[in-house]
Amino acid sequence: MNLRNQRRMAAQLMKVGENKVRFNPERLEDVSEALTREDVRALIKSGAVSHIPKKGNSSARIKERLEKKATGKRRGHGSRKGSAKTRIGSKSRWISKIRAIRDEIKKMREDGAIDSSQYRQIYRQAKGNLFHSRRHVREHVERLK
Repeated sequence: MNLRNQRRMAAQLMKVGENKVRFNPERLEDVSEALTREDVRALIKSGAVSHIPKKGNSSARIKERLEKKATGKRRGHGSRKGSAKTRIGSKSRWISKIRAIRDEIKKMREDGAIDSSQYRQIYRQAKGNLFHSRRHVREHVERLK
């Protein structure tokens, strides 16, 4: 008994692939007699023709991975794609750098290493991205003296 046409029509009507179409084994005679799309539609309605439900993907492994990432795991060398500069944004790097430099020049002003006019000048230079680090600021002040 060749049911290829019925399988094809049923797949088109149910909007699934041909391999997903299932015929009720007890009603194969009815299925073989169906010649038109209307006949196949009636068989689908009666339950003689059905389709295998779509399989879903379990999200358990994804949830587990995300929980590990939230606690700081899975960040080793093998998981990295990009340099340190690409992994930390330029704004974040600037913020951490400028805070350290401003903290350093405040300490220098409090210790008396620089006066308030020098402080203001160095502060502006820091804002203009002249210094790389705390050490660079200290070396600059040493050169000024």
